[in-house]
Amino acid sequence: MEAQGEAPPFETSQTLGLLLGSTPILSDAWRQCSVANTMAPGSFVIDLIGDVAYIAFSGVQALANPNPMDGIGPFCEVPITKGNNLFSVVGDYDGKPTMVNAGFLDLFLSMYRRPELWNQISATVSNHRAVVFTGHSLGGTIASLAALSLLSSFPSLSSLSLLCITFGSPLLGNAALSRAILQQRWGGKFCHVVSKSDIGPTLLFAPITPISTQIDHILKFWHSYMRFPHQCTKPIIQLSDKEIDQLGLFLSTHVKEVALAEEKATEEEEDDLMTSLRSDYRSPYKPFGSYLFCSGEGGICIDNQTAVVRMLHHLMFTANSVDSRIEDHLTYGETVLRLSNQFLRRRSFDDKLPESGYEAGISLALEASGMGKQVSAQARSATRECLMMARQMGRKPNLNSANLAIRLSKITPCRAQIEWYKAYCEDYMGYYDSFKLRRAPKRDSAVNMNRIKLAKFWDIVIDMIQSNQLPHDFHKRAKWVNASQFYKLLVEPLDIAEYYRMGKRRTHGHYMAPGRRARRYEVFDRWWAEKEGGVDKERGRRSRYAGLTQDSCFWARLEEAREWGEEARKETDGGNLVRLWEKMEKFEEYARGMVERKEVSTDVLAEESSYVLWVEEWKKLKGQLAMKIAPPWSGYMGKIASRLSSN
Repeated sequence: MEAQGEAPPFETSQTLGLLLGSTPILSDAWRQCSVANTMAPGSFVIDLIGDVAYIAFSGVQALANPNPMDGIGPFCEVPITKGNNLFSVVGDYDGKPTMVNAGFLDLFLSMYRRPELWNQISATVSNHRAVVFTGHSLGGTIASLAALSLLSSFPSLSSLSLLCITFGSPLLGNAALSRAILQQRWGGKFCHVVSKSDIGPTLLFAPITPISTQIDHILKFWHSYMRFPHQCTKPIIQLSDKEIDQLGLFLSTHVKEVALAEEKATEEEEDDLMTSLRSDYRSPYKPFGSYLFCSGEGGICIDNQTAVVRMLHHLMFTANSVDSRIEDHLTYGETVLRLSNQFLRRRSFDDKLPESGYEAGISLALEASGMGKQVSAQARSATRECLMMARQMGRKPNLNSANLAIRLSKITPCRAQIEWYKAYCEDYMGYYDSFKLRRAPKRDSAVNMNRIKLAKFWDIVIDMIQSNQLPHDFHKRAKWVNASQFYKLLVEPLDIAEYYRMGKRRTHGHYMAPGRRARRYEVFDRWWAEKEGGVDKERGRRSRYAGLTQDSCFWARLEEAREWGEEARKETDGGNLVRLWEKMEKFEEYARGMVERKEVSTDVLAEESSYVLWVEEWKKLKGQLAMKIAPPWSGYMGKIASRLSSN
């Protein structure tokens, strides 16, 4: 439990919530959605209100097939990179593909393939610094994909004030999508408005196939109402009371299971950093961005994924009937109007005043979300726990980051001892070969222990990122990017030395083979590549040799080249000899370039280092190979000899 004197809860998402609740943005966005809904299916409208351009997508889509569910495609996941890599920036998260619902993606692509329409959107975005993408129901999914496409495809839009507001939008993608958006720092650009017990945002928590008939009738009802909101005769859901009740029970059961699974998974992740994020009992669909939950009493904005799922569950169970959950999907006009007047306003507390500002914030949030005295004590208590959890989880990543910084400082001596060892070995053999051959067992053993301690620390960092326990922009923070890069350049050569010393080449293949290199180094490579100008800045002309060889896999590549030389000495087939020659020549060019650019440390050029010895061996081997290779390879060898003589 956090201290009661801390800052008010929900501060990360409250800023966005206050912006929407205290300005006309929310009501203006809804009006544009209403206009788009009354137009032809699949339409969108563009309007300029003040300095803000609104692009609203219709929630009514062309469902002309006998089975309307076929009109929006199967409810399954597909790679978001489908469609000419429109979403390349969020193409994967730590090697896992980001996925979205196939039907929603098809709806977006059908619009994207109409150049005359998409050109209007592109022109609007280019000519205005503040743009709001918005959509109701299915239109919300298209608005989200449109915003993602522009953010992903045009990094130059970083200065653009872009906001995506959806109303009653179904879930769109998987956990990898949610985390990729957070890592790109786009979470604050998406706000999903959910009326207290709207059934729409929870539909994809359940398998659709068993209830496809009921969903088809609900979609027809929604679309008829949205197209003609002022018609004299209100549309009727073509379902019996029994079918509606069965639908409600089916959805409630699955939403409850998903909420409980999220809670269980969160507890497991807190207890064990190594717990896998992927689990059979967890829904593949995950929220992203902020969720603004609205009721007649106000609203509360939450951006924690687990808390959003649990809130959807609690609010769904407070609805009076399934009918009200279905109709709530159509009443966002009333919801927005009430929210503008009442958003996060101070309301009556319980019988006694809260003991702290923290408790006051929880009580206000309960009232705003519609969990006042009118609901059962059990429901109110469960929602209170959810809000408290959202508060705690919202602050925990930053606390974890601070604690990791302390732990990093504590293991600095381990790194310093390896640096001292490297400096000690540079003059004669270099620290790669010294560590591999273990010339000083006691000293080498101490270095090995430090190597293991550092690996354990950085593996914990990676696991904490994977389990969502650190800030989502952690990998972009210069302190950690630079620290991880320095660790990789310093320690990975020792890992390579240990790999070959232990004879793993014979059982596992070369170190550079897929799956052999430690996962942390591959992650750190991505961090460094994503650092703004990180790689290019280091490629400038050096006046002295680097403190650390800039390719941490240099020695692994050398080990391969040495083996090619051994194979060439035994090889008798001319074609195979030529291929081995080409590989070694390519490595020679790579290594010579590293040396000429001074991108290697001086230990690479130590008198007895593996590299210096390989260079001498390669000079001798060239002459021997030239004599072994017979026609028809003599022409090729003649070109080689000519090039060598010119050098």
